[in-house]
Amino acid sequence: MKKYASRIYLCLVFAILYIPILTLMLFSFNNAESTANFTGFSLQWYIKLFSDENAFIALRNTLILAVSSSLLSTIIGTAAAEGIYRMRSKFLKNAVNSVTNVPMMNPDIVTGVSFMLFFAAVVGLLNIEDYDSIGFAAMLIAHTTFCLPYVILSVLPRINELGDSLTEAALDLGCTPFRAFFTVKLPNIMPGVISGMVMAFTLSLDDFVISYFVSPSNFQTLPLLIYSMTKKTVKPDMYALSTIIIITVFTMLIISNIKSFKKTDNRGRKKGGKA
Repeated sequence: MKKYASRIYLCLVFAILYIPILTLMLFSFNNAESTANFTGFSLQWYIKLFSDENAFIALRNTLILAVSSSLLSTIIGTAAAEGIYRMRSKFLKNAVNSVTNVPMMNPDIVTGVSFMLFFAAVVGLLNIEDYDSIGFAAMLIAHTTFCLPYVILSVLPRINELGDSLTEAALDLGCTPFRAFFTVKLPNIMPGVISGMVMAFTLSLDDFVISYFVSPSNFQTLPLLIYSMTKKTVKPDMYALSTIIIITVFTMLIISNIKSFKKTDNRGRKKGGKA
């Protein structure tokens, strides 16, 4: 009974999580604008989506911001994870880990308001007349900052698991510390780096609260565009756009997991062969 109850519970959890997403995807192919009745299969909303200039500008802005912030946070986060691992003082390491976790624990609205006040102070101190001139930089800094802890959380366990043996062997064979990191350690922790980058990308892609407080008037992301539509009505072509994004992110996660599984499987085979 416990076995069947756990399976039923798991199915209910997945149903609650994915039925709304599947409903959105279904009605993106609806022949009518109704979200109550599915009148027939049609691709008209996808056709309208590709002719909507505002949606494409918002999508372009979202992708530029997500790619830039995920790459930047991955580089900084990987370096930070290596730095935390190298710390000798346990007290300092625990303190840094605790500080790193604060942005994840903070409500998004608190982080968004904090960034808004910070950038307003920067504009005042630097005597910048137009906030729009630093708007994209402010968005990039904000997105990179709240993505950083997730990258560190993904990379640091990989570094701890790897240890120092391979790096020390490379140093003994004549590698410089810089070369040993990029030729030996980085390839071995790459699954964690990729996972952190994908997580940072998805977090930046769907962020609304922080973007709402930090965004300039000349840079609108897709979540902000959809929110502006909710004041009137959300058009079904947004369902089509959301479906494309969901499929893209889902595909990226599958590819990332397959690569990670292959690398783990290859390591297991090599260890088995050596044994």
